[in-house]
Amino acid sequence: MFRNLFFIFFFALFSSILQAQVEARPSLAAGRFEREIRIDGLLDEEEWKNAPVLDSFLTTVPEEKGTPSARTLVRVLVDERAVVIGIQCFDPEPDKIVRFSKLRDTDISEEDHVKVVIDPFLDGQSGYILAVNANAARYDALVSNRGESENEDWDAIWEARTSINEEGWVAEIRLPIQSIYFDKSLNEWGFNVERRIQRNQETIRWANVQRDQFFGQTSRAGLLTNLPVFNYGIGANIRPSLVGAMNKVGEDGAAVVDMATSLDASQRLGANVLATLTVNTDFAETEVDTRQTNLTRFPLFFPEKRTFFLEGSDIFEFGFGTGNRTVLPFFSRRIGLFGSSQVPIMFGGKINGRIGNTAFGGLGIRTNSFEDDGTSYDATTMGVMRVRQNVFKESTVGMITSFGDPSGREGSFMSGLDFTYQTTRFNGNKNFIAGAWALYTDREDLSDDRSAFGFKVDYPNDKWDLSLTYARIGEFFDPSLGFVPRKGIHSLRIGSIYAPRPEWPLVRQMFYQFFLTYIKGIGEEWQSYSVFTAPINWQMESGDRIEMNVRPAGENILVPFEIADNVIIPEGKYNFMRYRMEIEFAPKRRLSGQATWWFGSFYDGTLDELELELNWNPTSLLGFEFNGLRNIGRLPFGDFDQTLIGTRIRFNVTSDLQLNSYVQYDTDSRILGINARIHWIFSPLGDVFLVFNHNTFNDITDRWTLQNEQILLKVRYNFRL
Repeated sequence: MFRNLFFIFFFALFSSILQAQVEARPSLAAGRFEREIRIDGLLDEEEWKNAPVLDSFLTTVPEEKGTPSARTLVRVLVDERAVVIGIQCFDPEPDKIVRFSKLRDTDISEEDHVKVVIDPFLDGQSGYILAVNANAARYDALVSNRGESENEDWDAIWEARTSINEEGWVAEIRLPIQSIYFDKSLNEWGFNVERRIQRNQETIRWANVQRDQFFGQTSRAGLLTNLPVFNYGIGANIRPSLVGAMNKVGEDGAAVVDMATSLDASQRLGANVLATLTVNTDFAETEVDTRQTNLTRFPLFFPEKRTFFLEGSDIFEFGFGTGNRTVLPFFSRRIGLFGSSQVPIMFGGKINGRIGNTAFGGLGIRTNSFEDDGTSYDATTMGVMRVRQNVFKESTVGMITSFGDPSGREGSFMSGLDFTYQTTRFNGNKNFIAGAWALYTDREDLSDDRSAFGFKVDYPNDKWDLSLTYARIGEFFDPSLGFVPRKGIHSLRIGSIYAPRPEWPLVRQMFYQFFLTYIKGIGEEWQSYSVFTAPINWQMESGDRIEMNVRPAGENILVPFEIADNVIIPEGKYNFMRYRMEIEFAPKRRLSGQATWWFGSFYDGTLDELELELNWNPTSLLGFEFNGLRNIGRLPFGDFDQTLIGTRIRFNVTSDLQLNSYVQYDTDSRILGINARIHWIFSPLGDVFLVFNHNTFNDITDRWTLQNEQILLKVRYNFRL
């Protein structure tokens, strides 16, 4: 089997190199401006009238390379300090433009919006994504996994305004050159524009107009030419923050008022290298985690939300085929968070950037001493370093290493190597990716097998998406700064998606899915298997979706575990059959959502999992979100009922001023949590957060008891030099 896999890999490598030709990339020349351009969404300055115009767009859906239903005009203006993009979106029925959101970084993919990707290194493997809807809600992301996905948690300083008129809508974007890294020797960048006309379920692009290719694949983007020698000034950013907090613990606890300051400062060491320092780091503005239920014997995964760790996080991505299902060698939530405690970060430093075809990043953090569940832990130092070299046209080879342990255990380190081969020109114009990785870790409490390795082969295209992923995780592979849900296993996953587009009046695309997962203990028998199938998964022309799934699964329990309060699954081999029915209503409507029902056998009993998500946007000023989950288990070892509900209210005054409140309650913890935030961006360089947190516990007598209450006010401003 492995011999055949290596043959396929090297055949793909050889054939794609032979087929890769120097392709003509469409280009747009940037115009120049000398006086300040007012960002108001009007494009009424004289410079806009004289700038070169881009209007050659084609559809990717519903028809590949079809004629758009409405015109789109794009102009770009530059000076030595900024890039300004103006996009005119003509629409014969502007009253039907789908626009609900105003919140920063909200999901605007199902609304009318424009999206821009730039590649200021021309390496075809990295880039920045900026998107704006017709309400001026801003979304930004880093190109991730060489364009196959986006890291939407990344944030930058930039401006956007929009206007709506009788001809459609207009977006105006200003990106300061200090907000990104770039190759100063270049006078042209990779550049592409995409527009979504939601009510028509229509997507149009300028370059890379192929369904098989992802918008973020900058190797297929056009070119933005006539760029100046950019000047980022001294390159210093100094962002102090002032935080005032009132904390109360327990009903009888006293309210304690604290004032604290923190500082983030950065200095460019060239146009494409940034050094960052953080002191007394504070994450008061970070949103609370959304609670999850766990019906497995493995830990839950929660994503990183803290800005300091997200900056340059694309560089720290490691190993094609790794992830929260197998292993994340560096999981930044291990730093500053321990169990139920937030660990004070005294200071830290980071350096990341690109030199030529080499991307690199280094991070070091010193945390203070802390207590968790009555145990005291000493202050400790932790860090990670990553180097990645671009090879061939779209491929990489790299290494990663980390040191330190959150609880202070001695001798902790981890190192690894990875290689990823990628081409967007396999067999002419298809995607093909193959990669391998290997890791080794050590610590004073580890012995025997401390290694992990794996590979993945992927053919991710519009009609066919085929993949094979394998990982071997040693029994004592436990990186202190990583995330490893299962140890001592062989993991195999085979995936297949066949997605035809029938010429039916109601159905746009069908997705026939098959995913086989098989996990075996090292030197032992099988531990888990799952066969996920989707005989029906139809995307309708209206944007609605219906899906039915059949999933045979099995678990070989070697050690009893508690699946719910006082319900323990004993040792044994269990085989069960799960079914799912799901319906999704298109988000283009003011009322949309998704309903899911998993049912069938489960550990010699039955389990029903009911999940409901609703979104109601009565106006662009006000939005409501509801999510509810209900697990009903009837097992020979005991019955359980779990309920988790959450409600979010968004009051969007403008795209720079929002009030959001989130209330969640679950019957496992019996804690009612309230989180309310006012976020005011009073300047592109400064903002204010007012945060209220309130948690109460419902005991067995149905008495509500205050656990903790907190009011936070945080003000920060970025001084750029």
